[in-house]
Amino acid sequence: MSRELKVISNPPASTRPQRGPKPEWLKIKIGDPTNQNHVLKLIEGLNLHTVCQEARCPNIFECWSDRTATFMLAGDICTRHCGFCAVGKGQPGALDPEEPRHVAEAVRHLNLAHAVITSVNRDDLPDGGAAHWAETIREVRALNPNCKVEVLIPDFNGDAAALDTVLDARPDVLNHNTETIARLYRRVRPDANYQQTLTLLKRAAERREREGRGMLTKTGIMAGLGETFDEVVELMHDLRAVSCDIMTIGQYLQPYERRLPVERYVTPEEFARWREIGLSLGFRHVESSPLTRSSYHARQQAEDPAAASATETVSLASAR
Repeated sequence: MSRELKVISNPPASTRPQRGPKPEWLKIKIGDPTNQNHVLKLIEGLNLHTVCQEARCPNIFECWSDRTATFMLAGDICTRHCGFCAVGKGQPGALDPEEPRHVAEAVRHLNLAHAVITSVNRDDLPDGGAAHWAETIREVRALNPNCKVEVLIPDFNGDAAALDTVLDARPDVLNHNTETIARLYRRVRPDANYQQTLTLLKRAAERREREGRGMLTKTGIMAGLGETFDEVVELMHDLRAVSCDIMTIGQYLQPYERRLPVERYVTPEEFARWREIGLSLGFRHVESSPLTRSSYHARQQAEDPAAASATETVSLASAR
């Protein structure tokens, strides 16, 4: 791609939702059904959920063809009411005590070098599910001692003790998604708080510094919900101020009619420009493209920022 990007500084959000066919750059690969079926059988056999299916991820065919998947901890019902998410809402059931072991077995079966673990929000639990998270990390490490562990966690309602419970299990990457700019939080994330998200990332980075760890911190946002180009740049500055290492930026796609509409389709050139700006601000890595999602190319982001394939990464994980 040319380095001379013609991107207006502050492109306006449209005044009405985008209708009609998606642009050419959002076309996806269908992939090899053989490996897709292999992953599906593994998931069903261990009674696991995947965010690939629940959140209708556009990369499901590419990732499953590479025998990778995103598993979702703590059930498939979320206690939050985010305006963008396809995961079911309501009152979740009890935690499955066998789930941590089953996730570890899935990692071993797929012979993964980097596993990403996430979950639905569980505001019904006193610790938000933090102990379940920590047990899963420990089980994965016990069965897969050479596997790196990345966690994509909820905010635990700002509970510092819950965050410490997860950090005590020593993940290699601590990811918590910001999702959108501060101005849009009430509409996009009505049960969350922008400053609380920044505080979580700051606490994780501060503990890393105190303990001399190599752990990386990471976050992601969706574009096309009504933010401006410059507002995303302002968000980048906020994230660097709390020492966030890795950022992902992808196009929001409406999962079904009752979710928030797409305000505009961001061009590949704008995504490329955000990446350049992010790197100039000091991010270790910025994954920015229309089809980027939190766990896309996760291993490469953590190990080799220049790498472009994701054949050994799995996301065992929380809803976006």
